[in-house]
Formats: sequence, C-alpha cells, structure tokens
Amino acid sequence: MKEGIHPKYEQTTAACACGNVINVGSTREEIKVEICSNCHPFFTGKQKLVDTAGRIDRFRKKFASFDAKNISK
Repeated sequence: MKEGIHPKYEQTTAACACGNVINVGSTREEIKVEICSNCHPFFTGKQKLVDTAGRIDRFRKKFASFDAKNISK
C-alpha cells in the first residue's frame, strides 16, 4: 500500500436505534444505524406490523379522480 493515501482504519462502535452497541472496524469515528441484527425481524423471528392497508387507501384516495383516458400521448 502507498503511504498517506488511505484513511485511518480503527476500531469504533456502531449504535443502533434499539440501544444495541456493536464494536466494528471502520474509517469513521461513530456509526449510527436504524436497525441491527438484535432488532431485525429476520433475526428475531418477530414480525412488525406494517400499515400497508393505510398506504393503499391513501394512494387510492389521492388518485381517485385520475382518469387514464385524459393522458395525452
């Protein structure tokens, strides 16, 4: 490796929004993440309820007056 062109690699901590702290190696001093293996549904086996029905209803209400025939090509 050439000297002086690579960032300094050091041990740091990655903090999750759930409170879990993981020691990792990185070029950054501090890492903050929203989800980690401690709280991710794939690793925990617990599913979080996602409000997809509410999203679909809002989308349909927003575009209820839209008419596909009015599209100019």
